[in-house]
Amino acid sequence: MKLRSTLMLLVLVALISGCQSTSIRSAWFDTEFTGPPMRKIIVVAGTDNVSNARAFEDAFVERLRAAGVDGIAGYTVVTDAARASEATFVANILNSGAQGLLLVRLLGVDTRTQVSTTMVPGGIAWGAGNWGGSTPMMVPVQQVSQYDLATVETKLFDTKTKQLVWAATTSTFNPRSVARETPAFADLIIGQLVARGIIQAK
Repeated sequence: MKLRSTLMLLVLVALISGCQSTSIRSAWFDTEFTGPPMRKIIVVAGTDNVSNARAFEDAFVERLRAAGVDGIAGYTVVTDAARASEATFVANILNSGAQGLLLVRLLGVDTRTQVSTTMVPGGIAWGAGNWGGSTPMMVPVQQVSQYDLATVETKLFDTKTKQLVWAATTSTFNPRSVARETPAFADLIIGQLVARGIIQAK
C-alpha cells in the first residue's frame, strides 16, 4: 500500500509539473499585413513593478536575438518619464529604429480551487466461494488543490503605420517568477509570429 501511495503521489507531481506552462487562449492577426517581416522589435512590459518589467524585457529580448531577430528592451530607450507622455513615448519608439512595438501587459492572476475524486484500494471485500473469496475494495478519496492562473495580453504594432498587427491572450499555470516563466512565454509568442510571417527569424 505504501508503494502504491508513493507511486500515485509521483504521478500527481509529474502531472502538476507538466501543467506549469503558458498556452494561447485567443489570438488575432491582421490578414492585410503583407510585410516585409519585421527584423527589429522593441519590447515594452506594462507593469508598475520596474524590476519585473526590466527583467521581462531583457529575457524576452534575449529569446528574440536567439531566434535571429534584433530585439530592444523598452527601458533602454523609453524612460519612465517618457512613458507618462504619449508624444514622447511615440518619439522614443520611432527613434529606436524598431519596425515593431511589442506591448505585454499582465491582466491579472486568479487563484482557483480544483476538487477531484480518485478511486484507491482501501481494503479487502469478502465474497462467495469455499472460503468466501476476496476482492480488492476501492474507496473514493477526494483531493482539493489550489493553483494560480496568470492572464497576459500581448500586442504587436507596426511602428510605421501604428497599426495593430497581432494580438493574443495567454494563460500561465502556476507562474513562479518573471525570470523563470519569461523564456518559455517568449518562445511561444515568437513561434506564433514566425508562423504568421510577421517577424523574420533565422
